[in-house]
Amino acid sequence: MPFIEENDLLDLHKDIEKSQIINERLLDQIKIKNKDLKKLKIQRNVFVGITTLFVVGVLAITSFTAGLSTSNSNQNNLLVSIDSLDAIKTRIDNLKVQNQELSLVKEFYLAKKFLEKEVIYSVQVKSFTDNNATLASEALTNTLFVKTNPFYAYSLGNFETLDEARKFRTQLVNMGFEDAFVASYKDGKRLKIESPN
Repeated sequence: MPFIEENDLLDLHKDIEKSQIINERLLDQIKIKNKDLKKLKIQRNVFVGITTLFVVGVLAITSFTAGLSTSNSNQNNLLVSIDSLDAIKTRIDNLKVQNQELSLVKEFYLAKKFLEKEVIYSVQVKSFTDNNATLASEALTNTLFVKTNPFYAYSLGNFETLDEARKFRTQLVNMGFEDAFVASYKDGKRLKIESPN
């Protein structure tokens, strides 16, 4: 077992505190995004309701005027109504696409929330004394950047089972990450370092 000097231990504690602050900021950002998603969902539902009322109104007015007007003016009104309906249909199709995109974002945040509440396993590949935020890109959703005083731990993979994480660790060791190890996490905090077997 390696010997840890007091300065290294103090640096380790500082890094852990910095990582906890980063995690709290990330959680705040997730909460803000969830609020934004709720607002967008409400706006989408209101718009769909108004659009539906508009379509029903247009159809009602078109059918009413079609019965009262002559066949010549009836054809003109019908052409205008068809053009309006095409525009509304295009808008509804666009809203459906936006709804699907919002659903994907919502699923991402729900999955992230689930991972925070369950015990997960990840393979730590590096730790830093300074906050190296360039490694923690939002595009890398399968990574953990955790403050473990005084270090910032950088881990790869989110696994449900210890066996999966150990297999991934073996692959990383074979790639040259000889110091990689498996750790368990819950609520964004490291529980313990798991044995490599």
